[in-house]
Amino acid sequence: MLYLVATPIGNLSDISQRALEVLTQAPIIAAEDTRSARRLLSAFNIPNDGKQILVYEDHSEQRMAPRLIEELRAGKDVAVVSEGGTPLVSDTGFRLVRAAIEAGIQVVPIPGACAAIAALTGSGLPVHGFIYRGFLPKKPGARRRILESLKDREETLIFYESPQRVPKIMPELAEIFGPARRACLAREITKLHETFLRMTLQELAVQVEQTPPRGECTLLIEGVTRERLEDAEE
Repeated sequence: MLYLVATPIGNLSDISQRALEVLTQAPIIAAEDTRSARRLLSAFNIPNDGKQILVYEDHSEQRMAPRLIEELRAGKDVAVVSEGGTPLVSDTGFRLVRAAIEAGIQVVPIPGACAAIAALTGSGLPVHGFIYRGFLPKKPGARRRILESLKDREETLIFYESPQRVPKIMPELAEIFGPARRACLAREITKLHETFLRMTLQELAVQVEQTPPRGECTLLIEGVTRERLEDAEE
């Protein structure tokens, strides 16, 4: 079986019993970062003697996916882990999952931590519908096209962003979505310095300019309300 194992994004207590069982019995672990994977096994006293812990990330995916499929066909279980969180969510793995399905191999997700969902539930923004867009493009033109296509959506928008880029893109977000649109910047989720900044885009732009964020960031923007959309159409 091909297991997609969610791992903690900060707090080790978020690991599930099922994830530990899979990581214990799987002979092959395909890891975005092998050092992080070894530290995780060590933290839970999971022996790695006899296990293959292989690098599986963006640069090695094309080469490693066929090899992992052969191992699966040979009857070996493979557990995929990202550096933290749920595999495939802004991480490598889609090519392998698609190949496994085409080969008739069972794909088994092991649920657990996901920064996007944790941030959404703690944001104070509507959760009945949301759009996850991951990391925005670095090129201004491509980024603006995506943002323009989303500005009239009613769902809450979720983005991952590096702390270095957050202050740079906030004025652009306030311009496109409007300065009064409600937003939330969730930082270091599940970690010691977990922070939720809940304010308008304009207020958030000022805040991060004065105090640049540190650590992993998830940015959420409220969808356009029906009233606001009707006002814009008049």
